[in-house]
Amino acid sequence: MPHSPRTGSDTGPESPTGPDSAASAPISALPAPLSLWLVVLVSSAGQFLVTLDVSVVNVALPSMRETLGLSASGLQWVVNVYSIALAGFMLLGGRAADLFGRKRMFLIGLALFTVASLAGGLAQEGGQLLAARAVQGLGAAVLSPASLTLVTGAVPAGPARTRAVGTWTAVGAAGGAAGGFVGGVLVDLLSWRWVLLINVPVGVLVLAGALRWLTEGRAAAGRRRLDLPGAVLVTAGLATLAYGIVQTGESGWTASATLGPLAAGLLLLAVFVAVEARTAEPLMPLRIFRTRVVSAANTAILMCGLSSFSTWFFMTLYAQNVLGYPPLIAGLAFLPSSVSVIAGSKLAPRLLPRFGARKVAALGVLIATVGYGWQSTMTAGGTYVTAILLPGILMMFGMGLGTTSLVVLATGNVPAVDAGLASGLMNTSRTMGGALGLAALSTVAASVTQGSTTPEALTAGYATAFRVAVGVLLTTAVVMAVWLPKSDHKA
Repeated sequence: MPHSPRTGSDTGPESPTGPDSAASAPISALPAPLSLWLVVLVSSAGQFLVTLDVSVVNVALPSMRETLGLSASGLQWVVNVYSIALAGFMLLGGRAADLFGRKRMFLIGLALFTVASLAGGLAQEGGQLLAARAVQGLGAAVLSPASLTLVTGAVPAGPARTRAVGTWTAVGAAGGAAGGFVGGVLVDLLSWRWVLLINVPVGVLVLAGALRWLTEGRAAAGRRRLDLPGAVLVTAGLATLAYGIVQTGESGWTASATLGPLAAGLLLLAVFVAVEARTAEPLMPLRIFRTRVVSAANTAILMCGLSSFSTWFFMTLYAQNVLGYPPLIAGLAFLPSSVSVIAGSKLAPRLLPRFGARKVAALGVLIATVGYGWQSTMTAGGTYVTAILLPGILMMFGMGLGTTSLVVLATGNVPAVDAGLASGLMNTSRTMGGALGLAALSTVAASVTQGSTTPEALTAGYATAFRVAVGVLLTTAVVMAVWLPKSDHKA
């Protein structure tokens, strides 16, 4: 580690310096390695909250439905509206971090996320809860890309940065994996409201740590103009497309109620691309896709998100609605999976120098595919070991191993001036895949159950969703083998 780290700013020659990039006294007074890892710790804690709230509400959905009178589709939107807002505004958040400062946007995003969590926990009707979840997603979209660029800017390129990215990925993955356990404990001991209210004290603590230990930095100089039309178009396109997918379960694929939103969503996304190609300062400069490894890695991340985000949704419903686990036991049941995703994420940096990110990513996806295939054999009378424990470990270990490698590929091959953009694009790919995947796989499951709530019918629906996920992951492996450059960095 260098003796004078530029914590919070990029270390490459492209990064301009200025008053915002000066180190603050609390950091500079600490030994260099400790100061860097405090940045990693605080940044990763912010990402933990972002991913925790993707899955923490799953265990609480039955209680939310009872208290607020939500419909089945309404329950799905409690999860989806957060993911769609997160995906839609992630590029905007990443670009804002580059233009206005990583620490500043981290603090703004975390504050917005914390306040929205308080509003959601106090919601008295379904509409209020959905609005709070949307604002949560907006705050997370500002927070998440800033958290990663703070890490990559603080730690010099090389093995140390790879380990830091592995830590950030592991902590973030642990948030998604721990959601079932945390939600189960809170719902069982307190109420569903605490799956959101718990973010308030944690958010305040992370804010305090960020104010003390993070230093400001930005990678872009000159004009500070954000592409708000682009942000509105991509968010509206994703939301409309996801709504159209949800409608397939209620109206069928050929109904106008389905085809209209699907066509409108695709049109809005096409207009977004056209606008970005002509805008002087676009939200998503299309030049970034000229880098083959960035395009391929983001495509693979999106496809992994199609499968992985819905895992906890279906597994939680299976444990509670089919196997009859109470919320606390359901949460405890997923602890081994939470540990395995951390293990996979932390193992990846050790394997990258020897085998390269491309091979490690492919290995992770294939391991996850085996787990999803095993999970698709679930039955209504399944036992914990064979129906949840072992397939869950394989699924999450493989995802941790593969996703960490893909993050390195997606963010390690761009100039420092585009660090926030690359981070936002990577997170957008993952969350967009997750939002659309949850909508699509939920529709697949609903088409199989056809309204039946018997354990056998529900299990058949969940199992079919996992079989579709297997097909997506196999396709992902093929895409990586064909598209990712064979000579990737081994650092």
